[in-house]
Amino acid sequence: MLGGCHNRRFYAAEIAFLLATCPGCEYFAVASPVDEPNISKIQEAAEKGQAKSEIALGDAYLTGHGVNQDLRLAASWYEKAAGFGDPVAQNQIGYFYQTGMGVLPDAVRAVHWYQLSASSGLTIAKVNLGIAYIWGLGAERNPKMAEQLFIEAANKGNSLALTYLGDMYFFGDGVPQDKAAGERWYERAVKMHNYLAAYRLGKILSEPREHPRDIARALSLFRESAAAGFVLSMHSAGLLLVIHPEVCTSHEEALSLLNEAASAGMWKSSVVLGALARDGKWVPQDSRKAYFHFRVGVLQGDEAVKAVVKNDLQALSVKFSPEELAKIDEEANAWAGKHNRPLEILYKDRRDGASIAAFALAAPQSGDHAGPLIPVAPF
Repeated sequence: MLGGCHNRRFYAAEIAFLLATCPGCEYFAVASPVDEPNISKIQEAAEKGQAKSEIALGDAYLTGHGVNQDLRLAASWYEKAAGFGDPVAQNQIGYFYQTGMGVLPDAVRAVHWYQLSASSGLTIAKVNLGIAYIWGLGAERNPKMAEQLFIEAANKGNSLALTYLGDMYFFGDGVPQDKAAGERWYERAVKMHNYLAAYRLGKILSEPREHPRDIARALSLFRESAAAGFVLSMHSAGLLLVIHPEVCTSHEEALSLLNEAASAGMWKSSVVLGALARDGKWVPQDSRKAYFHFRVGVLQGDEAVKAVVKNDLQALSVKFSPEELAKIDEEANAWAGKHNRPLEILYKDRRDGASIAAFALAAPQSGDHAGPLIPVAPF
């Protein structure tokens, strides 16, 4: 998404955050110990002003690992460590202020912390500061400075910065539009397994435009991105399998991807599932399930989805008695209530085959630039 009144093409997932309990996530610090943390010992050291312990305590309160989750306390401990000059903590609390996690949202304060962290050389903070300049939130919009920060981070091997450079050039935001240059940046990020770049390049290769289509590679890119938890890629991969049977080797794969995306609040996936049930494609024809999925899509989406499924809902509703229709509506409402927060990316943390934490990045609300990390049900 690009800031202010400009084209908003950057996603919430592009705000980079360090989290010690998410090993393997590109933007997150590597693993914390497998064992339960010794909270008493950590707190004792934190209260003596040891920055690393303050961060560890902030991590514990963020994740609920060893303590009850408390975002307010997490923010407090991160800010204490940030005040002592720790660049990791400065980036952390900047993210909290950026997204309103445990504190009131304050874009100016977020930029303040990102600037301090970036001045210490923390690569992720440079990316976050660049995003702030692209958005023009908390600081005057400055694409030139954003590009410089992204290049510095890219030179340090940050694939997210490469992706942002791809966005700037592909969409012509703050630089002369050059789609070929944008694709080259995306390709570099894809080589580093960046899920967002994979999604971007997959869209370019799968949609009819002046660019030659490559459905097989697009599917491969969407799969890689979906495996990293990116919800838009789950939907895109599932849909591509539906509409391009020549590359579909597994109906179950498509259904699994669409169901996972629908569970993450993607109304478009719910609508596709409704159409499959309506037509009996890959699943038994089932008017009840079709109506259910269409109703869920309406509950998940905005006004636009109502126009998409209006005729289907009307045609299906006459097949049921008022009592049956009321029961399906009740079931759809209950299901949507359990999946009422649209998610952008799922972060899953497994240790020794068990899940101790599962997080998602919420999709931004209308007008927001980023969504917060939120806990989701263990998997």
